[in-house]
Amino acid sequence: MPEAVFIETTIPSYYVARPPQDIVQAARQRLTIEWWDKHRSKYELLSSQIVIDEIAQGESAMAAKRLQMLADVRLLVINDAVVEVAEGLLTDGVVPAKAADDAFHIACAGVHRVDFLLTWNCRHIANPHNRDRIRRRFDGHGLDLPVICTPEEFIGDDYTA
Repeated sequence: MPEAVFIETTIPSYYVARPPQDIVQAARQRLTIEWWDKHRSKYELLSSQIVIDEIAQGESAMAAKRLQMLADVRLLVINDAVVEVAEGLLTDGVVPAKAADDAFHIACAGVHRVDFLLTWNCRHIANPHNRDRIRRRFDGHGLDLPVICTPEEFIGDDYTA
């Protein structure tokens, strides 16, 4: 059985975005496209309705492209356990209230025991200072923290299951 990867909002957003002028954003977009086109087939892709709701926003043509990317991706259930963990991340200030969806992405991936959470959100999710705070919160729930990473970390990985 392949390892499971939770696809967070930033992945389809970077993939379909217009080419950015900023070199960092452009590099992230290229890495996202490379991972999606060449590496995603090695994994079971998962996401959530919250991600679908987020990527459905904005310009309709771009939203349609983002939604098409995840059309065949299985959506994980936002159950009571996910809500409890997400609310704990928010209450403890691990994730700020203005970024509540990010708390739900983290909680959903953890509660459903996904192997990896793939994101470019380095403010609230793929942040080295925050990972330890998230891990401590997960420990309190008896959950293992998924590996939180960016597409860049997968590219060039010679690991085969």
